[in-house]
This record gives sequence, structure tokens and C-alpha cells, in this order.
Amino acid sequence: MSTLPANPQVVTHELRCVHCGKVQETADRMFRCTQCSELLEVVYPEWADAPREFALRLKEIWRERRGSSLPENASGVWRFRELLPQVDRQHIVTMSEGNTPLVPLKKAARELRLPNLLVKHQGMNPTGSFKDTGISAAITMARAEGFSWVCCASTGNTSASVAAYAARAEMKSIVLLPAGQVTAGKLAQALEYGAHVLQLRTDFDSCLKVLHEVVRKFPAYLLNSLNPYRLEGQKTVAFELMEQLDWRVPEHVVVPGGNLGNSSALGKGFMELHNLGLIKLLPKISIIQAAGANPLVRTMRENGGKELIRVNAETRATAIRIGNPASWRKAVSVLRNTAGACEEVSESEIAQAKAELGAEGIGCEPASAATLAGLKKLAAAGFVKAAETVVLLLTGHMLKDVDYMKQAPGQSLLGPMEADSDTVITTLEKIYARH
Repeated sequence: MSTLPANPQVVTHELRCVHCGKVQETADRMFRCTQCSELLEVVYPEWADAPREFALRLKEIWRERRGSSLPENASGVWRFRELLPQVDRQHIVTMSEGNTPLVPLKKAARELRLPNLLVKHQGMNPTGSFKDTGISAAITMARAEGFSWVCCASTGNTSASVAAYAARAEMKSIVLLPAGQVTAGKLAQALEYGAHVLQLRTDFDSCLKVLHEVVRKFPAYLLNSLNPYRLEGQKTVAFELMEQLDWRVPEHVVVPGGNLGNSSALGKGFMELHNLGLIKLLPKISIIQAAGANPLVRTMRENGGKELIRVNAETRATAIRIGNPASWRKAVSVLRNTAGACEEVSESEIAQAKAELGAEGIGCEPASAATLAGLKKLAAAGFVKAAETVVLLLTGHMLKDVDYMKQAPGQSLLGPMEADSDTVITTLEKIYARH
């Protein structure tokens, strides 16, 4: 007999190894399995026997909360708290994250002959990236466990989010960044929110390695995507997306791939909805990487996802410039469970896709544009078909990397010129003639 009532409540959770399946009695500071040292994931054993009434009631509760002014209901994460780890309301750290727009594309849809092409713009979160949904959940757990310091290694977006949410929680934050590899906008955010920022002469992967040692010796709570609670927050994007689509499952969801926590979280969210009976089908979740930072692409092509092939990452799409992604096993599982694809795109393909999104009034950082660039290849290969609904996940706001635009070809930035109407009109006539 089920232990879950028809009127849903928050249920207990466990931490389970993604590789050997061992359930952990307690999590170590690095959230690694005590048996095989692989990553952990949050599981909810009570859901196995959940009655249908449980799932149906969830939809009603979530819909009702959208009209509430309570902070936990205004959050696009905590509004779905029945499917999150249990935590007292007083510990929740939120800035109304989530609740991001789902926008149909027009020009790209016509070009690709995909009339049902949409973007879910996570760059509209409080600090301008998808990281906020995950950090809200993970820092809430840190607060509940009594930590006063939190830490992360970052290519920029995580540092901004960690710093902001730590400030809201009246906690101190430590950020390790690869020197010279983080955009000015992202660095400015971390500094603005009061983080203790340490720039290291290395890349992101080595920053994360150093952080492992720091966490073992310093009383700070780890907020990178190794932390399974962060992925619990990020999975709520799947819940929100389904509400926006009136619970009609898209055939495809396309995600940029860096450290691979986001694709892992998204897949987990969809699979939980499916297991609870809230959706009947799973979308194909495809992951797009930059050609110069393509460890998952190479891993899938060269050994079928059995062992990670690390690379020395190089790409101007700094948010996905990661050669040793922590969540690669979880991402492989998502690709297999959803029958998704893994593709790589060049720097020029990313730049072109970013320009095309901008031409539709949608600004995003370069890593986000990799999704449209990858979709073009998936459509050309016949993996994505014309009648299918496709959602591109845009992970960061365009203002995260304004320097990229200064170097992009074809920008219509003219001058300086003389400040008189004749000069301006002559210039405009030339522009008009070209169009």
C-alpha cells in the first residue's frame, strides 16, 4: 500500500550513487560516493508507489500557488517543493528565480522549416543565468545545515549566482576563477555581491580540483554541480516548461553542454514527471558542445559513453569552456534514457546562431547560441523533423559577455562622425540603399 496521501506533502529523500547505486547514510563534503567516489543524486523512494491522485493534485497545487505573494510560492523552484528535498520554510533562500519566458522563434523557424520552435530563456533569472534555480536549492540546504560560508569554482555564471544568493542569505562566499578567462560582466557581478574572489593561474577544471582540497580543510559548503541539491533546483525548469506548454511534451529539448549539470538536471526533472504519471512521453534531450570543448561528444562517439575523454577546452563561449565535466555520467544517462543526440558546433556556427537570435530580439551569451547552431545540424541530419516541437534552452543573458559582440563581424556600429544632419542623412541613405 502506498505511503503517499492523495493530498501531496513533502516526502523524504536519499542520496544514491549514480554509478554503483549505493545509498549514502551521510554525504561527505564533496558529495562523493563512499564506495566508488562517483557523484550522488537525490532520490525519493516513496514515489515508487505514488497513487495517481498524488500526481493530479500536484498540478492543481502548483497552479494555485502562481497567484500567491508568499516568497516560496513566487519562486519557480520552491513552488514545486513537493518534488524537492524537505526543508523548513525559514531556511529557503529565494529571489523569485525561475518563471522565465518561453518565446516562439519566427525567422529561424521559417529557415529551418520548424514551425514549432521555441526558446526557454533562463537568462531572465535574477543574476542573468540558469544557475539561480540550482543555487537557490543548494544554498537553502547549506543554510539548513548551519553553514555560514559557501564556495564554488566557476567560469563566471555560478560565481555571480553564488555571490548574490549568499548575500541574500547573509552568508559569506568564496569564488575561485581561472584568471583571464572570465568575462568582465560576470566578474563584476561576483564583486558587486561581496564575494571573496580568488583568480588562479589555471583553467576551470584545475580551479575545481583546488576547491576540492579547500573544502576538505575549510568550513565552506560546496555549491558546484557536484552538489546534488543544486541539480534538484535546476530540474524545476522541466516542471515550469511543461506548465507553459499546457503539459504537452515537446519532441525535443536542446541544451548547451559545459559541466553537464544542467542537461543532467533537466533529464532528471522530465524523468520524475514521467515516473509520476504527469507526462506520458519523454522529450529527446540533446546536448550541444563547442568543438573546442567537446569531451562529451568525443566520449559518446569514441567509446559509447563508457569512459570520459578529457580535453583541453578552448572556446570563446566561456560558459561551456570545460574539458573535464563533473556530471558526465549523469549526462550520458540522460542521452540514453531520452534517446537524445550529442553534437558539436564551431566558433563561427555559434557566432552566426547568436546573430540570428539577436535579429529576433533575443539576446543570449555565446554558449546559449550553441543550441540553435546544434539544432541546424540535427535538423539537416533528419534527427529533428518538421512537424516536431523543439525547445532551445538559453542559459545566459547577452550582457554576460558584451566583449563578444565587440569582436563579432557584421555589427552596425558606425562613427565617430561629424555631428550634423547632412552627414547623418548621407550615411543613412547608404544603409537604406543596401536594404
